Amino acid sequence: MPEPAERLDTWVRRFHPAPHSGVRLLCFPHAGGSASFFFPVSKALTPAVEVLAVQYPGRQDRRHEANVSHLPDLADRIFAALRQLDDRPLALFGHSMGAVLAYEVALRMRDAGLPPPVRLFASGRRAPSRHRDERVHLEPDARIVAELRMLSGTDAAVLADPEVLDMIMPAVRSDYRAVETYRYEPGRKLDCPVTVLTGDSDPRVSFDEAAAWTEHTTGPTDVEVYPGGHFFLVEHSGRVVGLVARKLAAQ
Repeated sequence: MPEPAERLDTWVRRFHPAPHSGVRLLCFPHAGGSASFFFPVSKALTPAVEVLAVQYPGRQDRRHEANVSHLPDLADRIFAALRQLDDRPLALFGHSMGAVLAYEVALRMRDAGLPPPVRLFASGRRAPSRHRDERVHLEPDARIVAELRMLSGTDAAVLADPEVLDMIMPAVRSDYRAVETYRYEPGRKLDCPVTVLTGDSDPRVSFDEAAAWTEHTTGPTDVEVYPGGHFFLVEHSGRVVGLVARKLAAQ
């Protein structure tokens, strides 16, 4: 594991500082996503919760940096940066690829002897032990665009603009490679509560695959099912934010 030389302000965006909040929520975006995806969550939860969002290399203000296509390496670097967040309890929220990253970062917290996250929110992703042989990252750009359209998580105007697609496609492909080649290590478990969020018509996650998160922690696990597909949390943002607020207030 690398030395903790990563800069926090390189990796983390703080849209609404809340220095007197009792807890922080660190959010991990989906494949191809960026920190700004969680701006509305930050606005809604401040000031009770200080929301931070991870900015992966290769997008927005980090677009000139090399993408990281190996998920454990990405988790190592994020963990090295967030070790500096040691003054308040920390919860983790990840959507899709971000859920796996949040899980791996939580494992690194455990392995380093740090206090565990007060809660892990795993959204829109099957449990790490539930593997599907997906190879979207090996497909031509047109096939990847079709995947993004099907999941409905990317603005249609973006997908219709060739220049914008040329700019974002390397990061999208790299993220898909990272999550599709990821393999979890059996026997490693968290010791924190886990709240699983899933859409009832998500083509990438069945209910059983979502419920299998219970196998990955010794803490309590609960599963919240929402109407919708892979990006149910956009359509039901108010309900999701309300759930997060209640869970963190009860810690």
